[in-house]
Amino acid sequence: MEPRFIYITCPDRDEAFRVGRALVEARLAACANVLDGMASIYWWQGKLITDTETVLVLKSRAELVPALTAKVQEIHRYEVPCVVALPILDGNPAYLEWIAAETQAQKGA
Repeated sequence: MEPRFIYITCPDRDEAFRVGRALVEARLAACANVLDGMASIYWWQGKLITDTETVLVLKSRAELVPALTAKVQEIHRYEVPCVVALPILDGNPAYLEWIAAETQAQKGA
C-alpha cells in the first residue's frame, strides 16, 4: 500500500465537509480534515483573484487517487478543482495500516 496525502481546495467550509464526507463514505479516503480560512491568491481566466478558501486534506492510497479525483470532479462546485496527491514517505506504522484498512481494496486484490 502506498499512502497518499491529498490536498483539495474548496470555496467554503460547507463544500469541504460535503466533499470530504462523500469521499470518506465511498471509502476513497480514510479521513478528511477541514481547515477553514485559508487566504488564496491565484490567476483564473486572466484575472488575479484574492479570496478565502477552505482546505480539505485527505489520507488515502495511491491506487485510489484516480477514482478519488473523478469523484471530486463530479461533486465539486469548482470548474477545475485543485486535487493533488503527495506521497507519505514514512509515519506511524499503525496509522498507515489504518489508512489501508479503511479505504477500498485494490480491484483484484
